[in-house]
Amino acid sequence: MFDIGPSELLLIVIVAVVVIGPKDLPLALRTAGRWIGKMRKLSGHFRSGLDAMVREAELEDMEKKWKAQNEKIMRDHPEGAPAEMERTGAWPAAKAEAKPVAAEAQVEQVRASEYAEAAALNPPAPTTPAAAAQDDLTAPKS
Repeated sequence: MFDIGPSELLLIVIVAVVVIGPKDLPLALRTAGRWIGKMRKLSGHFRSGLDAMVREAELEDMEKKWKAQNEKIMRDHPEGAPAEMERTGAWPAAKAEAKPVAAEAQVEQVRASEYAEAAALNPPAPTTPAAAAQDDLTAPKS
């Protein structure tokens, strides 16, 4: 911003001490600091106002582009979407979908049977304190 070297800064301090005097120098520096703070605050407020104006202008430009693009799409397809969409390969054909659905059903059946077998081998633990105490009394002692 300002290219002030150490020699220039020393010269400013010496002139300030001679002109203002050592007694009033702290008051002068405090006043200068307040003015600099006010200037920074004012410039920040001005800068934020300019940024808001730029954002609004960019938003208006984007809205115009979107409106033009929307109008172009509506001109190209006046009745909405075409009856038969062009195949892009993004969605599998109906015949190809039948096999995965059947395979998923088989996988679900296998999972259900495995869950039933695991539940039969590992019964759930008692949930109430009375049931836990009853299990402790009836459990075989080793």
